[in-house]
Parts: sequence; structure tokens; C-alpha cells
Amino acid sequence: VLAAAAPSTAVIDEAALAAATRTPEPETSTLVIGWNERTPVVLRELDEYVTPGSTAHVLSGHGEGQLPDGLRSLRVTRQRGSTTDRASLDALGVERYDHIMVMCPSDDLDPQRADARTLVTLLHLRDILDALPGGAPMPSVVSEMLDDRNRALAQVTKVDDVIVSDQVLSLILAQISENPALGAVFGDLLDAEGSEVYLRPAGDYVALGREVNFATVVAAAAPRDEAAIGLRIAADAGGEFGGVIVNPPKSHTFVPQAGDRIVVLAED
Repeated sequence: VLAAAAPSTAVIDEAALAAATRTPEPETSTLVIGWNERTPVVLRELDEYVTPGSTAHVLSGHGEGQLPDGLRSLRVTRQRGSTTDRASLDALGVERYDHIMVMCPSDDLDPQRADARTLVTLLHLRDILDALPGGAPMPSVVSEMLDDRNRALAQVTKVDDVIVSDQVLSLILAQISENPALGAVFGDLLDAEGSEVYLRPAGDYVALGREVNFATVVAAAAPRDEAAIGLRIAADAGGEFGGVIVNPPKSHTFVPQAGDRIVVLAED
């Protein structure tokens, strides 16, 4: 839960405000490597967010689950193969995708063995991506892990984010047990029909290349019925938090560039 911000006297730069329009999100291609009982749920949720015409390609072993049906915006294909075999991963052409998700094989393996297989996959992916020509666009890589103690090992692979699903659930349950009113808040944030967290182009809110403070960003989001809660600076994407700054002071200044994003709470 975001901490309450202290009153701010930061001056809003009216001249830096962009027109209240939104750049349409492009179709995206997602590569899903691995399978567990949560994979169909992830694909259904992804279908709720992506632009119609987007695709997802799943690499999984033989006999592992069924693809979800009835998807409206996402076209899903599947390929059978080993998620830890370098030849299979090379054949995927991972550089063609916008996003890569590595699912932990938790259905048949204990947590440590499942995480070990995930780490092997991530190491192969990192080696493949590092061999791409300099300046080539890189897909984002998000991985699921079962044991939080393995998170530090995953960081060696330069993965963009690691999700420890049991830990996330435990933290949510702990907060709700302390404050039951938060149940409605989390329900809205985690439901595709309610408000969600989005990362939207900074140029949709403020002028690029001009120093602005976060108060100006907040003011730009308000007419759209959105709440600006943070920034993602593309130049800092390789840092500890992926360039994301949540709940900065209103006086915080930055020079937005192409590729930077504003973190907002919005309904669509």
C-alpha cells in the first residue's frame, strides 16, 4: 500500500502538460516457456489486457495441460519441447518477441529442483540475448520462482523481474488480516475489470526533453481519471528496481525521454 505523501508546494509546469490523449498500445508477442497449473490462468489474464491481435507462443513438454479456450484478444500457439534444451530455445528466435515469461515447473518437481530448472532456462536465455547485435531491441524477461532464497541466483541472469508467487500471496493475506478493508482494494487492483497499474508513455503526459517535477505528472494524469503513482526511467532499467520509482515526492524532477513510462492507476 502506498504511503501517504506529505503536503507539497511543488509548482505545476502548465506549459509542459501534454494533450489529454493516449497512444494506442500496439499488438504484442509473448513467449511463455514452461508450464504449470497457473499457466492457463496467466494466459486468460493476459487476454484481458493485450490489444486484439496479440499473440502468445508456449513452449512446454509433452502431456502438460491444455491451452485455455474462449480467448478474445490473444491468439495462443504451442510447441512441444524441453525448456532447458539449448537447441530448442535457439530455435524459438527469442529476439522476435516483446516479452518472455518463464513459468516454474512446479507441478511435478519439488521447489528446489523446479527452481533449478528455471535457472538453467534463464541462463540459456541470457546467453542467447547477450549474443544479439548491440542496439537490437531486447524482450523483457519475467520469471516465476518458488523459493525466495533463489531470487539472488536469478538476478545473475539479468532477468527483469522475478515473481515468487507464494510470497506475494502471503504478503497480501498478511495485509488483509491486519486491515480487512484492504481486501476490496486488492480485489480491485488484481481484477481485470477494476483499476490496475499501467506503465504508459511519458510523452502522453508531459513534454519530452524538458525537466518537469512529479507534481506536473500528477496534474497531467488527473483529467484522464488516472492517478500517477510513479515513474519508470528507461536509462535506469538495468538497476536494482528496473528504473521504477514508486510514490516519489511531488518535487522530484526528471527529464522525460522516449521510452520512459509513467506508472498510473487506471481502469483501462
